[in-house]
Formats: sequence, structure tokens, C-alpha cells
Amino acid sequence: MSAVSLQIIREEHASIAAVLRSLQVLVDQGPGDNPPSFFDGARAILFYIDEFPEREHHPKESEHLFPRVAQRAPHVAEVIARLDAEHVRGEAAVRELQHLLLAWELMGEGRREVFTEALWRYLAFYREHMRLEETMVLPAAQAYLDDDDWAAVDAAFATNVNPLAHGRPRDPAYDRLFTRIVMRVKSPLGQG
Repeated sequence: MSAVSLQIIREEHASIAAVLRSLQVLVDQGPGDNPPSFFDGARAILFYIDEFPEREHHPKESEHLFPRVAQRAPHVAEVIARLDAEHVRGEAAVRELQHLLLAWELMGEGRREVFTEALWRYLAFYREHMRLEETMVLPAAQAYLDDDDWAAVDAAFATNVNPLAHGRPRDPAYDRLFTRIVMRVKSPLGQG
């Protein structure tokens, strides 16, 4: 059994959860006296979600972890099929949120409610998604995957460079994004 990819997945989930909490706090507070900073921070967070979880984290789960777990632990295959389908829907949902945020910014307060309602649905969806992975898939992976499975999964996840993970190698291209998020949003992720 390997702990490398499981640790990476859990760290990435923690980063994603912090980003989601920060976006929720930011939107709860609203634009206030500084709409440019508010919209810039919200856009940066949604870009992070589209850029990292949707393009790096989820494809590796779907391509490397999920098929192996479904094969070795058929009792979680239905959950894995649901999670795979959610990966596809999640990508479309975050892009829709980006559009709705832009509509709010450009068209005004009349578009705020549509964005916030879509965001609350997305937050609930994403949190439940991660809960299922952590309570169903990861325990099954620990119990049923063999050394060859872990070697392949570890190799795939070792290439992830989470722009928000502490103590992990970071891609310098993400430094600007990380700085922008930290400076625009409050805790748990930022200092703004």
C-alpha cells in the first residue's frame, strides 16, 4: 500500500476546500466599497478551480485511481461511476459560474442572485463529491489496490503541482495566481 498518492489527494482536497470556503466568505461579504477587488478575487478563485482541480486533479482520479478501485472493489463501482459523471458536470458548472460572475460584474446587482444561487448549489455539490471520495473510494483503494496499482497511481499524482499546497513543489506560473487570491480574499486562504 502506498500513502504517497493518498496524501497528495487529501492535500489537494484540503486546498480545494479552503478555496471553496474562501469563495463562500468572499461572496457572503459581497463587493462592498471595492467591487474591482471583489470581482478580481472571485474570478481568480474560479480560475483556480477550473485550472487545477478540473484539469489536473479530476482527470488523474478518473484515469488512474477510479478504474483500478472499481476493478478491485466492485462494491464501490456505482459510486465511482457517479463521481466520474460529476467530474464532467463539475467542469461545465465552474465555467457557468465564471460566466454568471462576469454577468454580475458587467450587468450589475440584478445578476447577483442568479450567481449566488448557482454558487451555493455548486459548493454543496463539490463538498459532497469530496466526501464520497474520501469516505468510499479512498478507503476502498487502501484496502484493495496492490503494489502495481499504487505504483501507477503514485506516478500519475506525483506530477501534480498544486499551486496552493504548502511544502510541495510549485509551478512558478501559478505564483501570480496564488498571490492574487491571497491578497484579495480573507481567511482561510487569504490575507485580504
